[in-house]
Amino acid sequence: MKALDAVIRDRLHSDVVLIRQVAEYIIGSGGKRMRPAMVLFTAGAAGYQGSQHLELAAVVEFIHTATLLHDDVVDESDLRRGNKTANAMFGNAASVLVGDFLYTRAFQMMVGVKSMRVMEVLADATNVIAEGEVLQLLNCHNADVEVDDYLRVIRYKTAKLFEAASRLGGILAGASPEVEEGLAAFGMHIGTAFQLVDDVLDYSGEEADTGKHIGDDLAEGKPTLPLIHVMKHGSAEHAACVRSAIENGGRDDFPAVLEAIRASGAIEATQKAAEAEAELALNALNALPPSVFKDSLIQLSQFAVARKY
Repeated sequence: MKALDAVIRDRLHSDVVLIRQVAEYIIGSGGKRMRPAMVLFTAGAAGYQGSQHLELAAVVEFIHTATLLHDDVVDESDLRRGNKTANAMFGNAASVLVGDFLYTRAFQMMVGVKSMRVMEVLADATNVIAEGEVLQLLNCHNADVEVDDYLRVIRYKTAKLFEAASRLGGILAGASPEVEEGLAAFGMHIGTAFQLVDDVLDYSGEEADTGKHIGDDLAEGKPTLPLIHVMKHGSAEHAACVRSAIENGGRDDFPAVLEAIRASGAIEATQKAAEAEAELALNALNALPPSVFKDSLIQLSQFAVARKY
């Protein structure tokens, strides 16, 4: 991971001062580095011996960071990882444009790997992520979103990059189709579990731990799984409260929505769904031989559902 950080900082270089400032601020603000770690661990688990996994891990982190920059502008967020968002610090225009810089730098780097398969996987993933963001935008303030519709959004918006990161390790190692597909499935299920836990933390986490404002999803009118659960399984009064909150947005109804979520068992149901995804992820690793890298992937799957931030 230290070697990865060195690659990230080297590839962030630009002669444009503002790009350096914003990029350094974002990278220096922390983050779990789960997606690039999955490139490194899956490559090792599949037997890769070279150094290109560091470059591709940095590519994945750049794509992820670019999506965060754009997301925070769209969502009008002012806090991430316990720090002011880049748009709060530097303005929306700088955030969007530096996000574009990170996307294009990522594509420069993936060209350098000289693998059409790598380029295909990352290009497809980036396109699907954009589709997921638009789908999420269309779902805002829509209280009639079904569970399958919501899962489609998070598999596009979040899980797709996890899936691509895991698949890249198999591609670099020249793994068999069975192993490559197993790694991709692992990433997809872990990414889904990761987002479901984010949904849980938005209504049960501590702001000091999560590094973002609790209730942001509700304020933006996003119908996440805990809210959908209340509308499907809660009392008529609680369902009506949640429906109104989604349709109108804002934070005024947050205490009442929180009460509805707790009364309906929505947190427990969403956490259980995340744990089921993590179990599917573990099953997808069966084709891999034992190794310290496989152990690390197992630990990542455990962290994805047990984390508090």
